[in-house]
Amino acid sequence: MATRAPDRPTAVPRHRSERFGRQLAYRLDVKASPYAYVMPFLLVFCAFGLFPLVYTAWVSLHDWTLLSDVHKFVGLDNFAFLLGDDYFWNATFNTVSIGLVSTVPQLLLAIWLAHLLNRPLRAQTLFRVTLLLPNVTSVVAVVVIFSQLFGRDYGLINWVLSWFGVGAIDWNAGTASSHVAISTMIMWRWTGYNALIFLAAMQAVPRDLYEAATIDGASGFTQLRKITIPMIKPTIVFVVITSTIGAMQVVAEPLLFGTYSPTGGPDRQYQTLSLFIYENFAKLDFGYASAISWMMFVFIVIAAGVNYLLTRRSGGNLT
Repeated sequence: MATRAPDRPTAVPRHRSERFGRQLAYRLDVKASPYAYVMPFLLVFCAFGLFPLVYTAWVSLHDWTLLSDVHKFVGLDNFAFLLGDDYFWNATFNTVSIGLVSTVPQLLLAIWLAHLLNRPLRAQTLFRVTLLLPNVTSVVAVVVIFSQLFGRDYGLINWVLSWFGVGAIDWNAGTASSHVAISTMIMWRWTGYNALIFLAAMQAVPRDLYEAATIDGASGFTQLRKITIPMIKPTIVFVVITSTIGAMQVVAEPLLFGTYSPTGGPDRQYQTLSLFIYENFAKLDFGYASAISWMMFVFIVIAAGVNYLLTRRSGGNLT
């Protein structure tokens, strides 16, 4: 009886292997390509964002100065000394004061300007470009001009105030007056920029809502309060947080207003946290300056978190 030859293994069809290869390449593309796209950002962020942050934390734990080759580990001594430093708390107060005086009116004015530009107007593009001009102007030029406006003897502001019987104000010498002057510079630079952000959000609000409100007899202010602000709530949260971060980091305006003095005036009346950091870096005390930087980072996180919770809880009704 003849024996049957064993069956030969069937070869995988070529078209099936090609289809498997295409499916594998597709899966790899779907899974890996997003990471490849964001990898340049991650590398730049790690090199210029994460590493300096971690390294600054390490330096803050040492008595680190360029005047010595030995950097003694001191643990939390820099932070302990910082919490008892009156100059630090003075800079913190100045930062919060300037931030509040500049940010709150700035955002309210930005929403109002955006609301005006959201209506049919002639030369809308011209008005929008005009709003952005203060932001692209050199900060040095801005501070020089406003320093002249707030001059004690020949300033335009004091000249106008003299019409109402107000005496000459030394804007640079007082705490409150210097905060108002610096806040005015910040408001002038950033109000138009934030107004354009609000305007972009308002453009996405359905026009049917305004038409229905107009038919019901709602005024422009009522439409702003009841329709516009609730609809652009995410944008308001974003702008509030970014403005808070910017206010905590203000450095150019007080530095130039004080004629390049990192102390913020003879009595430190407008020295901000950023100026306080700059002053200690100029003294080559990198350990203490790094500790200040980390405390400012903590303050920024707390302030941004509080603003986020307040704006989210307000339900967008900020007026």
